[in-house]
Amino acid sequence: MAEQQTPAPVRAEGRPPDQLTAPGTPGAPDSSGASGAFGGKPDSAVVRDALGVGVAVGLSGFAFGVTSASNGLSLLQTCALSLLVFTGASQFALVGALAGGGNPVTAAAGAFFLGVRNAFYGLRLSQLLQLPRWVRPFAAQWVIDETTAVTLAQPTRRARRIGFVVTGLTLYVLWNLTTLLGALGAEAIGDTDAWGLDAAGPATFLALLAPMLRTTTERAVAALAVVLMLGLVPVLPNGVPVLVAALAAPLVLFVQGRRTAAAQAGTAAADPNSREGADR
Repeated sequence: MAEQQTPAPVRAEGRPPDQLTAPGTPGAPDSSGASGAFGGKPDSAVVRDALGVGVAVGLSGFAFGVTSASNGLSLLQTCALSLLVFTGASQFALVGALAGGGNPVTAAAGAFFLGVRNAFYGLRLSQLLQLPRWVRPFAAQWVIDETTAVTLAQPTRRARRIGFVVTGLTLYVLWNLTTLLGALGAEAIGDTDAWGLDAAGPATFLALLAPMLRTTTERAVAALAVVLMLGLVPVLPNGVPVLVAALAAPLVLFVQGRRTAAAQAGTAAADPNSREGADR
């Protein structure tokens, strides 16, 4: 009588043979992206990274509070901007335009255009986080550069949710607290340029973005975006250069696609076998 053979278990990619588990059993990876031993990131590491970003950028609220109060906005107006707008670049743009004697409507429009990028962030984060519908309107307030960068850097859905919440909560609380303190102590703090606090946010964002530029295409998109941004800042209203810089991605992909098509056409022309196959 032939001996029955048990099919060999299929080992999941990246898992050692002694850790085979069927889907749905304790310890098996699931599609929800829970952190664990299989490619996940420890919750403590995610929290540490998120706190680092939240604290570093949150402290720059001092600069906004001082700048806003120094340029004539009241304490209530300054705090309302941080509570309701909560996007540092737009807040600085609004206050800077008003300080330069700009029309309030024009200043608000520039700040609005600068904040439009957050809507595009939200489209991507909604797919990654998959939050309940009733939570999304509240989470939208925290969709900014820093929360997006931390979220995208995480490998699983659980880690992304933790990174988003911890970064958003830390940054929101600290940003509003330091805005209040900066507005109250504007005279004592003095010139914010001497402290360099306004550079903390962009510097942190660049530090998070740089390691993510792994391919030549990604680096080309980033470089072209920087060139477009710097070249258009002197000639376009606040916020518009950011939107134009977003065209760097389709431009680079278009050029890359043309080069790939040309290379494939050249290979086909040089290979007689491929021509015979095409004729048949």
